[in-house]
Amino acid sequence: MTKKSIWMLVGVGIVLSLFVAGFVSFYASSQPDGLEKVAEDQGFLATAQDSANATLPTADYGIAGVDSARLSGGLAGVLGVLVMAVIGFGLFWLLGRSKKPTAAKQGADQASA
Repeated sequence: MTKKSIWMLVGVGIVLSLFVAGFVSFYASSQPDGLEKVAEDQGFLATAQDSANATLPTADYGIAGVDSARLSGGLAGVLGVLVMAVIGFGLFWLLGRSKKPTAAKQGADQASA
């Protein structure tokens, strides 16, 4: 694959991820997830405690202060995709930098060959 085709694939992936997170996620089931369903069925859901992250502005799959549930969830999804993209690209950039040979090392490798 060429660099151009790789970047095209990455771009399409990000656009699709943003679409799914921002629009399609609204249509996800509002039913409890597996763990919550089991806790409800077994009768210990009432003993559940809030996470330490429950006070964050993005808790409960939404953005605090946005009144529309659809917009709040969509914005939270888009924010999540963007944060993960920045972290992912940052890690790839850091890892890619550490594997590039330095000019001094290239010279030493060529001299020993």
